[in-house]
Amino acid sequence: MKNGERRLRTVDLARAVGLSTQQVRNYEDAGVLPPAGRTDAGYRVFGERHRDALLTYRALQPGYGAVTATRVMRAVHAGDVAAALALVDAAHAALHEERVALRAAGEALEALAGRNAAVPPPRSGDEAHEVHEVHEAHEAHGLRIGEVAALVGVRTSALRVWEAAGLLVPGREHGTGYRVYGPSDVRDARVVRTLRRSHHLFEQIRPVLEDLRRAGSSEALRAAVEARGRALTARTRSMLAGAGALHAYLE
Repeated sequence: MKNGERRLRTVDLARAVGLSTQQVRNYEDAGVLPPAGRTDAGYRVFGERHRDALLTYRALQPGYGAVTATRVMRAVHAGDVAAALALVDAAHAALHEERVALRAAGEALEALAGRNAAVPPPRSGDEAHEVHEVHEAHEAHGLRIGEVAALVGVRTSALRVWEAAGLLVPGREHGTGYRVYGPSDVRDARVVRTLRRSHHLFEQIRPVLEDLRRAGSSEALRAAVEARGRALTARTRSMLAGAGALHAYLE
């Protein structure tokens, strides 16, 4: 500790930041705090910088999560400020990617909610011919799992996992038992793929699909995207607050 700095016992530090004494010890062991001094009797001695470190860590947690916040503080106390800031940069970059994916999901879901969303509009003569064949396949006997996987842009194993989770319910061909996908099944597969790319859980996707099947409404999809957007905005604000606290701590 610096000369003149007020000395704090473990219990004093714990009370100052609203933690238990054991949590304070754990945070020192994890590197969240700079190393504490020791009395001749072996008791820990903390100072104001330790209090500031704990407050900084707790400010980082809501936006960056406990794991990243711990790594950031550990890097700072190891003297590697560049590594700490790189972790902050990576978290902001990941959040940006989520926001970009969510924006794309919103645009895709609006298109997918339409009656003819199962097949995208053609962009060339060859694609127009392919779309015509797809429509014919739907009308005649539906599509097989490999055809749907190619249309949606996923592996057949993903379709099987989504089916096992109850998200997809394709029909079965009489006699062979092969899966048969109609236009609404392809639409559902596209919805699942889009929402999974935006990190939605199966439990969050299921009511969206149920709403689509029940009324053909896009309201549940729009609500899911809007809710995720609000969560990202709240996290951005938390990250800004945490970064401000870190800046003050470094200064």
